[in-house]
Amino acid sequence: MTATGTTSSAVLEQLQRRSADPKRRILFTGATIVTMDPDSGVLEGADLLVEGDTIAAIGPGLDREGAVVVDAAGTILTPGFVDTHRHAWETQLRRIMPDVDDLGAYVRSTLAGYATVYRPHDMYVGTRLAALTAIDSGITCMLDFSHNSRTPEHSDAAVQALADTGIRGVHASMGPHFGDWDEQWPGDLARLKDRYFASDDQLLTLRLAALATDEIAEAALAYGPRLARAAKELGIGVSVDAVFGASSSQAVLEWERDGILGADLTLIHATGLTLRAWKAIGESGTTIALAPTSDAQIGLESAIPAVDEALSVGVRPGLSIDVEVALVSDMFTQMRALHAIQRMRAVNAVYGTDRRPARITTYDVLDFATLQGARTNGLDGVTGSLTRGKKADLLVIQAEDLNNMPLNDAVGTIVLGSDARNISAVLINGEPRKWNGQVLDVDLRALRDEVHASREYVLNTPAA
Repeated sequence: MTATGTTSSAVLEQLQRRSADPKRRILFTGATIVTMDPDSGVLEGADLLVEGDTIAAIGPGLDREGAVVVDAAGTILTPGFVDTHRHAWETQLRRIMPDVDDLGAYVRSTLAGYATVYRPHDMYVGTRLAALTAIDSGITCMLDFSHNSRTPEHSDAAVQALADTGIRGVHASMGPHFGDWDEQWPGDLARLKDRYFASDDQLLTLRLAALATDEIAEAALAYGPRLARAAKELGIGVSVDAVFGASSSQAVLEWERDGILGADLTLIHATGLTLRAWKAIGESGTTIALAPTSDAQIGLESAIPAVDEALSVGVRPGLSIDVEVALVSDMFTQMRALHAIQRMRAVNAVYGTDRRPARITTYDVLDFATLQGARTNGLDGVTGSLTRGKKADLLVIQAEDLNNMPLNDAVGTIVLGSDARNISAVLINGEPRKWNGQVLDVDLRALRDEVHASREYVLNTPAA
């Protein structure tokens, strides 16, 4: 069943004809494989075999029998990127405030304004657009911090949007900051879990979302023993946003005292925290989600992504997109921004001395964007590296395109050279979601009409 030409239409046709076969075999041959598995590293001219939804083998000269063979010479195979925090419902408001100067301006315009008029349909449209864009740019797993759950129907729409795109989605549910709502959260999480997340072996997972303090919204949305207990009873993790400065530092120490820090908790941003707070985070194994462009561009607290602080206490963070009302939507930019900012700070800190700067590497930021992102989302046993037995969430990146040729360093090419146009294929759970450079199963004209109509409704309806 060999078809020449990387991710050719003929290969896709073969895959689609066998889509119902749970044992379908796909063999990628002759690729440079960046596994992001510490035990495997980078493999030159190697093969990768997918059986059903799982990576079955990696190495040279794998058996082709019964497989649909993809000639992957001249490409890099890498794990799909993992986004640890994105407010997906806002996506039809993309770049509506590109030069926002502070968090308060965003809160007033979006959370206290546009959010209050969203219908369940608008939640669906924004979330679906975000997930499809994520897939196009190589993000195979996305945590949707869905903090506009005004009714059960709003939550249902957001979950359904993730399901309809085929992304490995994490629905992190939180009540809205402002305006009228049913106040069904967090109680509605039990219904959501029973309806959409009953199995441990599925693409979608559930988390509880919360704020660090009550400075932005009501105290009921702030993380503490009550919400920690609700999450524990449901057996789900927690993602906490707006972790900034002195007040959040104090909150972290209170959570330490209450015994509710830990590996199932993710703190988002974590800018401007005290040394004592970071010590508590490191000792408890709490995970961190950085938002490099958000912190720097909007100017959140110190405006410096807290990568050095995290690494100093033994935490390797995940990366995230945050809000598309003002920011980019791809992971390549997050990696490059963090790589440049940290190295600038490291060199500047020792300028004029004989000390050596402690600089992170391209491998570090790719690790943050893949395996550490998966760990942050509680899914490192499932995705984040190309490892035998993990789910087949992977990218095929064209290494001989105009902007990448010649291939000299695979990790450097991914982080510093590539973008969405170089991703010829995306597999999620073994299923092609992008092929020949095109996202599959999307009617772009119909999607465009739906997005524009939703945006016009939101922009032209007075805030509730």
